[in-house]
Amino acid sequence: MTLTLPAGLDVNVSPSPVAMVWNEPGSPHESVATPGIRLAPGDALVQVEYATVCGSDVHTVRGDRSAPSPLVLGHEQVGRVVALGDGATRADGTALELGDRVVWSVAVSCGSCDRCARGIPQKCRALAKYGHERISRGWELTGGFATHVHVRAGSSIVVVDEALPAEVAAAASCATATAVAAIEAAAETVELDGALLLITGGGMVGLSAAAMAVEAGAEVILSDPDATRRALARRLGAIASDPKAKKGAPEHLDEVLAVRAQRGLIEILVAIEASGAPAAVETVIRRVGVGGAVVLVGSVSPGPAIPVDAESIVRRLLTLKGVHNYTPAQLVRAVEFLERSYRTVPLERLVGTAYPLEELDRALEDAASGRHVRVGVTPPRG
Repeated sequence: MTLTLPAGLDVNVSPSPVAMVWNEPGSPHESVATPGIRLAPGDALVQVEYATVCGSDVHTVRGDRSAPSPLVLGHEQVGRVVALGDGATRADGTALELGDRVVWSVAVSCGSCDRCARGIPQKCRALAKYGHERISRGWELTGGFATHVHVRAGSSIVVVDEALPAEVAAAASCATATAVAAIEAAAETVELDGALLLITGGGMVGLSAAAMAVEAGAEVILSDPDATRRALARRLGAIASDPKAKKGAPEHLDEVLAVRAQRGLIEILVAIEASGAPAAVETVIRRVGVGGAVVLVGSVSPGPAIPVDAESIVRRLLTLKGVHNYTPAQLVRAVEFLERSYRTVPLERLVGTAYPLEELDRALEDAASGRHVRVGVTPPRG
């Protein structure tokens, strides 16, 4: 059922949209139907085609981070517009249309506060985030682990090509766009073409950033203790390093750097830390050479304080940046990257397996095991 709505009218979908609702660590998800949705001006109702489990979803269900409840998790998804509020638009300002295949930003921003005006709408004063907000009356379909998502005005909505595999498209709304933000933060300080670049952490953000940096002409080293993820990094065009390798082993970072030095790449000029591991944060700050850039993107959960040698940072002229989420323009560029790369770069291999929506708890358990970079979730076809 698809229809265009005047401002503020209710829409009923048959069968009723269903969301998987999480209440607290240790409790299973509950399937909850939402028989009616009220779309305000600028809103859209999107039927979910495919979703992926982000690491933050796992952290929430394990209790590693605080979250309001009841909650519909999930913020990496692709879907199709099935109903529209008055005046709903795409990220490029054109009118959103029924049937558009879309991804959308993790953040809902007001567009008018001081932070939005400064170009950081992901830190809006009135910020709301898909997959992170407590269910409220009028906004029940708040996350991607559902048959439908109520996409609110203030979200950046980007149309994706029909040929782009759903497994590739879904992560654009978080991991891929965040990787774009990390790469662009580094490129503000260092020209990537020809630079030696270190990425610590072979999760979805780290591997996506590796593929982007390779495309930009960088020589990329990706460090991860998991052999499968190092193998994926090689398939994406990076050199693999094992942080647990013994001194003298071929995959020890010193040995990897020695080989690069023979080719004239004598120091790391960019490091992107995508794991959140305290030891990795220390490594990237210590390893980057004079005039280089360090981008921290993985430290999104509480952890121990990291000692910092301020004198060393000053004397090496280091630029240290933090990246959290992304801007609407970076989501657009993430989709553009995926659309031009998926045929030649094996991005679909980053999703290891998928579960039906009704088996979401199994999907989260599998994602927590670390066996896969991403685990997919497939709603029933309606």
